[in-house]
Amino acid sequence: MRRWLAALALAALPQAGAAQDDGCRLALVLAIDVSSSVDDGEYALQKGGLAAALIAPDVVRAFLASPRPVALNIFEWSGRYNQVSVQDWVLIRSRAHLLYVAENVARFERSYNEFPTAMGYALGHAAKELERGPPCDAKTVDISGDGINNEGFRPPNAYNAFNFAGVTVNGLVINGADHEGETNLIPFYQDEVLHGPGAFLEVAQGFRDFERAMRRKLEREVAPGLIGVLPARGVDPHNG
Repeated sequence: MRRWLAALALAALPQAGAAQDDGCRLALVLAIDVSSSVDDGEYALQKGGLAAALIAPDVVRAFLASPRPVALNIFEWSGRYNQVSVQDWVLIRSRAHLLYVAENVARFERSYNEFPTAMGYALGHAAKELERGPPCDAKTVDISGDGINNEGFRPPNAYNAFNFAGVTVNGLVINGADHEGETNLIPFYQDEVLHGPGAFLEVAQGFRDFERAMRRKLEREVAPGLIGVLPARGVDPHNG
């Protein structure tokens, strides 16, 4: 049944080019960390967690809570020149569309595994994706990671160099990595990553918690009544 629904969704999938005359309420870019600090087991938890979160009932309801769709784009990032598309722009109008995207995520083979964490470059890539995406009322980048920037320019430099006017950047910290220490990552995201109106931070306590954190984050990002009205630079109070 799932394969049949995915095939049906693919046949009628509304791509970015078809969005020009639609009232798109949000353009959402999901940027997924695949730097060398993410081992194969952690990557599997991350990929599976994202796929599961996209079709969680509360997330589906949030995506479909308005007749005006959300445009979704997903890419993996690591080093300076290592950003690879997982899902190009697509308008989400039904659960079948989310199922199609989730299955693409689940089937995707990891793009890179040997490069460092060039978050500034990842944000620059996200800005370019937003520029070529459909026109929507709001624009959000959702960037997740288990480490601080350790190659190339930093996030504040990206915000100065690329067009982030009116763009909100939210963060998902994957906390507890042995090589990072738990004291550095959250302040880094708070001070350098969160950007724009209503920006907030979600925290996953390790990769096994990624699905829960991504699910909560997507609900908050795409719910129609919440876009652009949340307090800025907040850490979710439910995440210690």
